[in-house]
Amino acid sequence: MKRTSHVFTSACQRLVVLASAVVPGVALAELPTLEEPTQGSGGIRTTAQGYMYDGFILAGLLLSTAAFIWVGIGCLASFNEGRQRGEWTKFGVTAFVGVVLILVVIWLATEAGPILSQ
Repeated sequence: MKRTSHVFTSACQRLVVLASAVVPGVALAELPTLEEPTQGSGGIRTTAQGYMYDGFILAGLLLSTAAFIWVGIGCLASFNEGRQRGEWTKFGVTAFVGVVLILVVIWLATEAGPILSQ
């Protein structure tokens, strides 16, 4: 039974390849157009600067997300340790410093946006 299904699958694949070779329009899909950057368009230099701006903004968002996840993992580990030992001061300090760290990273990423657009 396996042999029959393998032969059938192989025949179907060959038929698709043959059909795409005979009628090339079947195999070619219309590709989407490239989006313009959020800032600057027209020349090569301004378009490249716009894409770099978008890349740096995306990197700032990824950095903020990484900080959020890192603080969350640290707080969960500290919470687990506090629950086992009964000492909650380390959890409180970790949560407070983590929240401050996240706020600072988000604030710096927000302040970098207008600076990069100049």
